[in-house]
Amino acid sequence: MRSRIDLNCDVGESFGDWRMGADAELLPHASSANIACGFHAGDPMVMHRTVALCVRHGVAIGAHPGWPDLQGFGRRALAASPAEAYAFVLYQISALAGFVGAAGARLQHVKPHGALYNQAARDRSLADAIAAAVRDVDPQLRLYGLAGSELQAAALAHGLQWVAEAFVERAYEPDGSLVARSLPGAVLEDPGAIESQVLGLLARGEVAVRGGGTLRVDADTLCLHGDRADAVALAQRLRRLLAAAGVEVSAP
Repeated sequence: MRSRIDLNCDVGESFGDWRMGADAELLPHASSANIACGFHAGDPMVMHRTVALCVRHGVAIGAHPGWPDLQGFGRRALAASPAEAYAFVLYQISALAGFVGAAGARLQHVKPHGALYNQAARDRSLADAIAAAVRDVDPQLRLYGLAGSELQAAALAHGLQWVAEAFVERAYEPDGSLVARSLPGAVLEDPGAIESQVLGLLARGEVAVRGGGTLRVDADTLCLHGDRADAVALAQRLRRLLAAAGVEVSAP
């Protein structure tokens, strides 16, 4: 059993009068947060408030850049060039970094969102563009991404600190990618199944895959999506599970 793990949550995804997630209730249970930067979700006021919440609760702050796709919540794949992807990511990290600096805090990491995340896991040229943008903002930033992916290779090639991520409530394909959300069972709903996946990751470093069998996954951080209706209750349940197993929850 691992002795320590980071628990990260995707937050700051409200926009204008539209509300998503219960960030104020969720963040006390997280050790790091990925804040939307206005392209797939979020806006300047939401970014400002969410940074303040992270500072209040001692949660490590990360930027969560996505494709410019508010209507699709950043979960639709776009065919952008590496140069465009670099600019999109650089812009979003820099915007959030401004709010973080104004709060007297430090930006710790970057984690791509949605389709950008999944495409970069497979596409080395896209992964290199993201890693280069992270490095050019601040080479001390950590890059979070799917364990064993092309983004991991790009992060290491660009001299970045890599944080391998696994998901507590997403199903996996045998090749290590996430099951597409359009397929049945892509998102785990049963809390018992989620607990079993977490314990498998921490105790054995493995996760069950679609179609049967298991996959080796060596993760430094676990992600819980903040847009789940039960995100707060699930976070509380996971913290109890980790405490009972003697696993410390802290940012990398």
